[in-house]
Amino acid sequence: MKANSPKILALDFDGVICDGLIEYFEVAWRTYCQVWLPVNETPPDDLASKFYLLRPVIETGWEMPVLIRALLAGITEEKILQEWGIIVKEILQKENLNAKEIGAKLDRLRDEWIATDLEGWLSLHRFYPGVIEKIKATVASLTELYIITTKEGRFVQQLLQQEEVYLTPEVIFGKEVKRPKYEILRELIQLHHLTSDAVWFVEDRLKTLQVVDKQTDLQEVKLFLADWGYNTPSEKITAQNDPRIQLLSLSEFSQDFSEWIVVSG
Repeated sequence: MKANSPKILALDFDGVICDGLIEYFEVAWRTYCQVWLPVNETPPDDLASKFYLLRPVIETGWEMPVLIRALLAGITEEKILQEWGIIVKEILQKENLNAKEIGAKLDRLRDEWIATDLEGWLSLHRFYPGVIEKIKATVASLTELYIITTKEGRFVQQLLQQEEVYLTPEVIFGKEVKRPKYEILRELIQLHHLTSDAVWFVEDRLKTLQVVDKQTDLQEVKLFLADWGYNTPSEKITAQNDPRIQLLSLSEFSQDFSEWIVVSG
């Protein structure tokens, strides 16, 4: 059936609005060099391509240099795809590392990079075709737009401003809020005095959508998996077979809300 327009459109950032794979690898490699101190600070030729392929396993930024560690340790791509949660814990424990400290290093390196070479940093990001236009149209409509992301909110603002999208800090929920995405969705519903079916949430991580679905008070939120983002072919198939999750293409996302097909379930 054709869906009505949402009252609230909540979007993830990385993998839905913006593709930052090149920047991810670069900042992850710089962080890796600070943590593990390799003799050669030039990455192997095939490392970036392997990293790009495995980006879907990453939940938060601090895991990215750990992924590089896993690849350089010879752990296979197949095993990383299947057992990343176990692998990352084993690396931290075995090497006596702290996730928060790794994350702080990564954020500091990114901040320094932005401060010294903003144009260079911005140039490594690209917005998916049609997404900025859709955001601008939504902001100009009656639909409330929010961004809910594990990226630092200030980075999101900086990138959007380059595209002349000026969002207030109140509508960007970044890593600094330190709350699960489903809790933020719940807060927005309460803030606007809405029923949950008035909220549409677009995310590229299947696991995140599944966690939202498990919340008994959020089971009417319309959930969309962005098939252009950081997810695997098997995750797309899972979404297609889940009556609660709509697999959304980039061309569909760019169209009017009335063209978004919602699977009722």
